[in-house]
Amino acid sequence: MSVKVANLGFPRIGPRRELKFALESFWGGRSSEAELEKTAAELRHETWQLQDKLGIDYIPSNDFSFYDHVLDTSAMLGAVPERYGFKGGKVDLATYFAMARGTTSADHSVTAMEMTKWFDTNYHYMVPELVKGQKLALASTKALDLYNEAKAAGIETRPVLLGPVTWLSLAKGRDVNPFDYLDDVISIYTDVLESLAKAGAKWVQIDEPALVLDLNDQQKAAFKKAYDKLSKAGPSLMLTSYFGRLADNLDLALSLPVSGIHLDLIRGKEDQKALLEKARPDLVLSLGVIDGRNIWRTDLDALLDWVEPLAKTRDLILAPSCSLLHVPVDLKAEKKIDAEVAQWLAFAHQKLEELVILKKALNKGRNEVALELADSAKAAENRRSSPRIHNPQVAKRLATVTPQMAQRLSPYPKRAALQQEGLKLPLYPTTTIGSFPQTTEVRQARAKHRRGELDDAGYTQFLREQTAATIHWQEEIGLDVLVHGEFERNDMVQYFGEQLSGFVFTNNGWVQSYGSRCVRPPILFGDVTRPKAMTVEWWAFSQAQSEKPVKGMLTGPVTILNWSFVRNDQPRSESCRQLALAIRDEVVDLEKAGAKIIQIDEAALREGLPLRRNEWQTYLDWAVESFRLTASGVQDKTQIHSHMCYSEFNDILPSIAAMDADALSIETARSQMELLQAFASYEYPNQIGPGVYDIHSPRIPSVKEMVELLRLARKYLPADRLWVNPDCGLKTRRWEEVKPSLLAMVAAAHQMREEEKTK
Repeated sequence: MSVKVANLGFPRIGPRRELKFALESFWGGRSSEAELEKTAAELRHETWQLQDKLGIDYIPSNDFSFYDHVLDTSAMLGAVPERYGFKGGKVDLATYFAMARGTTSADHSVTAMEMTKWFDTNYHYMVPELVKGQKLALASTKALDLYNEAKAAGIETRPVLLGPVTWLSLAKGRDVNPFDYLDDVISIYTDVLESLAKAGAKWVQIDEPALVLDLNDQQKAAFKKAYDKLSKAGPSLMLTSYFGRLADNLDLALSLPVSGIHLDLIRGKEDQKALLEKARPDLVLSLGVIDGRNIWRTDLDALLDWVEPLAKTRDLILAPSCSLLHVPVDLKAEKKIDAEVAQWLAFAHQKLEELVILKKALNKGRNEVALELADSAKAAENRRSSPRIHNPQVAKRLATVTPQMAQRLSPYPKRAALQQEGLKLPLYPTTTIGSFPQTTEVRQARAKHRRGELDDAGYTQFLREQTAATIHWQEEIGLDVLVHGEFERNDMVQYFGEQLSGFVFTNNGWVQSYGSRCVRPPILFGDVTRPKAMTVEWWAFSQAQSEKPVKGMLTGPVTILNWSFVRNDQPRSESCRQLALAIRDEVVDLEKAGAKIIQIDEAALREGLPLRRNEWQTYLDWAVESFRLTASGVQDKTQIHSHMCYSEFNDILPSIAAMDADALSIETARSQMELLQAFASYEYPNQIGPGVYDIHSPRIPSVKEMVELLRLARKYLPADRLWVNPDCGLKTRRWEEVKPSLLAMVAAAHQMREEEKTK
């Protein structure tokens, strides 16, 4: 028996975020398409050569994307919405980026495609759109082009395709069922697979993460129909699932006439026994045994104890649980990270090294890699025994939490009356979600301060000037509830993590969120406490600049948890409750300082939802409890806001209502207020701020556009419960876009107020 190793995908952004900077240079008109393509090709070649040198047997190609692999698949299928003016043929880069980002010009403005979260990750994908009568046809040969590119460089790869059933499951149909296009989609996939076989590809990795979901009969039938045909197209197919266990879908997957199957055994270890018992003898098994979604180093001895008996029964491929897209590129790029914690970590590069060590140990014996195994064992023992992990005071405080601590003093109607009496806000009150543009000037000042080129006093003065100017500008344009702009904050999670115990941070641990947007998730390694107040001083300075209310701005415990790399030695719910108590202390201190409105963002609550419905309620119970524990230490007159990012809320509205936030802002601009139908049907009782300005696109919306969106919102909800705000924070936008957009937003709110007077 023999063991080989495979990689399912590698981070696209480059070890120094080269792709991000190349994209933004191209979008900004500072470089050409040829220069962008050159940077992309260099990154691909570096990645292929790295994996080849390490000894990876199955190296992926077509895991690279300029923006998003789901969008790439839509381009391949020619699923381009009519508004982009696509006339057939090949989808060019201009059309591709218009689909991703929208366009704005003097005579033509087009909205971007809807964006939402990729399964339960913080990666965003562009939602495919299908309409009745749409014609699909092969419109991108990217998979073939990149296979040939690698082959020309002397590297044989296994091309990666997003599977047809998953793509159709993610698509939204306008007056049409996406699965009505199954035959067309299968035909195009067949052409792609045949072209890859003709070019010499022996294997194709075809990703079907939909297999970890609750599938309906239509999806199950689509799997059978699709793979009955695709399995005959030429290359051997490695059917790849990830992000969870297949459970009741395992028999379906094993019934498909594919040559291999990959299972995520980090999240789906329970599938292992049935897989080995039921898999036909000739089916190639790929086991995801290295965590592709977290940064903890693998205890290789413990893993070998588990895998060795399996490797004696049949040939195996070992792999990460999923694409390494979700982890940073290389731990060796970290020069300043805490040394003790660093030995517990593994990024994408290190995870591939772990796979190669496993392969050598299983094929040649553990003695072949004795030094590497000893080093792994030492790190694992150090992490288990480190006194930095557990704080007895945290456990003691958690034991004192009572159900009453997670309840506001009075029901919402009584609170709302008291809050309006104190705030005296107009109908359609206007506000923003929190951040304002982090300009080059702001980023340069932060970098200079970090390097010691700008002292504390100088940096503080700079931030105060930026904050005061932003407060005054908001007053000038007539916003009703102000924010301080968050110029002192590097990231909505990192900023808080840096002031809480139990976290460490990287300098270069970047992970793609969408397009050129990258984040550096904090590493939550131990028990969490709040040593001192984190935001009160900046809020007090900001409120002193204006008579209008300035929101206190906090990130909620569930979002901090879901947007961090979280310790895996205790339940996530336990870590979340620790975070809730820490942020609760901050909420109470803000109220004591005089804050009348406090926003506790839970942008990531929905994305943490388990992929199987039978696991939802357990997660929602502790997530909602954690938010309420954070928010419920204040008086009735203090208005609590929250914000949630792109999500499908329909199925969890009872839990969102149970959060009992006085006002909730949500992202609805791209979906034309579609989400509000669910809130109206459910009779959501509290206030809502449906986004009217899509901040993920550089385009500037008109007053007319926003009024139309607000009129739609008014059809679903009463005017006295509607706020007017952008979809999300404005950190990534430029002032040249933000100023006219917010002026238009305020004008739209005034127009709606006038319309109410005439009713």
